[in-house]
Amino acid sequence: MKKTAIFYGTSTGNTQNVAEAINAQLGNEAKLINVENSSAAEIEAYDFLFLGTSTWGLGDLQDDWEGFISELESAKLEGKKVALFGLGDADAYPDTFVDGMGTIYNAIANKGCEIVGMVSVDEYSYDASTAEVESQFVGLPIDEDNESDKTDARIEKWVNDLRDQLQ
Repeated sequence: MKKTAIFYGTSTGNTQNVAEAINAQLGNEAKLINVENSSAAEIEAYDFLFLGTSTWGLGDLQDDWEGFISELESAKLEGKKVALFGLGDADAYPDTFVDGMGTIYNAIANKGCEIVGMVSVDEYSYDASTAEVESQFVGLPIDEDNESDKTDARIEKWVNDLRDQLQ
């Protein structure tokens, strides 16, 4: 497996739990890193990056990511593969579902990295999302508030779909 890290920001623990579940699917071979204590240099040390955030309020980026997004934007990402995952609440915030993931995507889309792990919008019910591009999410959306019963299966399928990219 490529040198892999899962960078996440968490406020309530849900995003950390999803990061840990992704790592478990990877055989616990990735390094888990809270962005609260990270840097651009740490991002640059890995070949494959998982980047995860939740969305707060009306499309706001999670607090730790708010402080870290400039580090991400300054990092050298050329040649790296990046998979995004985002948590959101499609019932309470259907107009901004997983917009935090969209914010991260927009910050790195033109930085020379390959973004992998797009997910079809077909299995989700929401009104709008900045994380949607051409009828696909830019990464894995998770709705722990309303669809927690689907989380494990979604993570397992997504990680299995990414396995070839990790080699």
